[in-house]
Amino acid sequence: MTVLGAIEAGGTKFVCGIGTEHGEVLERVSFPTTTPEETMAHVISFFEGKGIEALGVGSFGPIDPIEGSPTYGYITTTPKPHWGQYNMIGKLKEHFDVPMTFDTDVNGAALGEATWGAAQGLDSCLYITVGTGIGAGAVVGGKMVHGLSHPEMGHIIVRRHPEDSYAGTCPYHGDCLEGLAAGPALNKRWEQPAYELPADHKAWEIEAHYLAHALMNYVLILSPQKIVMGGGVMKQEHLFPMVRSKLQELLAGYVQHPSLHVGMDAYVVPPGLGDNAGLCGSLALAKLALSK
Repeated sequence: MTVLGAIEAGGTKFVCGIGTEHGEVLERVSFPTTTPEETMAHVISFFEGKGIEALGVGSFGPIDPIEGSPTYGYITTTPKPHWGQYNMIGKLKEHFDVPMTFDTDVNGAALGEATWGAAQGLDSCLYITVGTGIGAGAVVGGKMVHGLSHPEMGHIIVRRHPEDSYAGTCPYHGDCLEGLAAGPALNKRWEQPAYELPADHKAWEIEAHYLAHALMNYVLILSPQKIVMGGGVMKQEHLFPMVRSKLQELLAGYVQHPSLHVGMDAYVVPPGLGDNAGLCGSLALAKLALSK
């Protein structure tokens, strides 16, 4: 059995795990994301002596995932205090001499879902997380999407809901998708935690509006074979049919494919890997590191 290490580096908490090349999680631990010094000390302590043969890191961002870049392995312009321009892979390399792959948490989750989850066997998929922030990663042609850097699909501009005048929470763009539809935007707009809002609250119609507009853009640009939606906000299961219905309405029959008509329930889906989507994504990154 190949022993793989996985790090799901989130802005709120880190999840570290040991698993196999088949996506099985054998051991996991989580702890709050504090300072790099304190958090990484926990990470290093967890993996010491475990005999890992490769390590995959799926991180909150923005990051530099482009191998050969002078800042490869860095968390870059994140607004999270203390973590800007932090060399995460450099720190890990000081302690573990194994192959590593570093990417966004959502690119990793997309790869995990394509390898073992809801998009298994497909050539392409998109994974979007809607929680403390909004991020999305994509697999196209069996590979994670990169370019100048990595996709930042949580910060696209979407058409405003006609009844919504909320200014938005994003410190960079104000009313981008994340600024309007992430968990903190819901909490501040309605002055209570989103999970306390009843299923028939106006909040969910507005939320579905923004998420469906985002998915429309992703469908038109990337044409993914499956869209997987995770994160804390998507634990509200009544959101899925609302988003599917609004997406179908917005596409207006323009893109002709059965998945977008009779098959929408199987096209926009929750993670097949459940709460392990992020951690299994990092196992998929570790597996990728072994093949390089």
